[in-house]
Amino acid sequence: MMMKKAIVLLVWMLITPLVCPAADVPVWVEATGEAWLGDFDTAREVRDRSRRDAESRAIEKAVGVFIRSHTLVSNSQVADDLIYAAVRGKIVEEKVVSADWDPEERSLYRTTISARVEPVYPEKGEGLSADLFLSQTELKEGDPVQLFYQVSRDAYVYIFSIAADGSVTLLLPNAAMPDNFTPAGKACRFPPEDSAIALTAMFLPGHKGDTAEEKIKLVATRGKEDLLSLGFKEGAFQAYDQNSTGMISDLVRRLNRLEPVDWTEASAVYRLKR
Repeated sequence: MMMKKAIVLLVWMLITPLVCPAADVPVWVEATGEAWLGDFDTAREVRDRSRRDAESRAIEKAVGVFIRSHTLVSNSQVADDLIYAAVRGKIVEEKVVSADWDPEERSLYRTTISARVEPVYPEKGEGLSADLFLSQTELKEGDPVQLFYQVSRDAYVYIFSIAADGSVTLLLPNAAMPDNFTPAGKACRFPPEDSAIALTAMFLPGHKGDTAEEKIKLVATRGKEDLLSLGFKEGAFQAYDQNSTGMISDLVRRLNRLEPVDWTEASAVYRLKR
């Protein structure tokens, strides 16, 4: 059954992102690591493994702090907040709080450290990269919108539009195009030629003013990832309203589990005039 022509309002009002400076400064965290004594282990090897485990847990704990301190208050921040999903941590200072064998399990060694961890972001150009362009950067209300994108390696592509009311619409994949695999280097267009889908630049009902800045966000992953619970409906894109903050928080958490070189994001902006 052919999908009916769907019109999507792609409107982005100029919104100032709520950036919390605490997300970009080192934090102190405390973590405990464990290691078991094997038949062929030395005591020193067990102590070293215990400390490395504590360091790993401290970094994981700090990364959670970095993400939470950049508060995700609405889905509209998907355009700016996904960079925080790539954050990793590096210990720059640490102190041993305690280190000893468990009093009951004599083969178990525990080390608790207090560590100062700073955020680290991947350098641009590492791993997967993506380019995203729009057909025009200056549009009038009612003009058609076309997206053009390309990935440097085979990837699975997700494309979002974000409205002024904080709602997010997932454009790709969709009910008519559930397969979002994109070959490396292939110049892709959305909507594709001869597609039943059409994108039209329009102001949201009730918008005051003669201009608006619109933005499209692309996320690409090297492997097939269950980033979202899509639940497509025939003839419609998947939309999340301004109260669906869990969608973006879940997306950030899932991306944070991937290595930074295994995913990337890109944005494209244009200005809409009456």
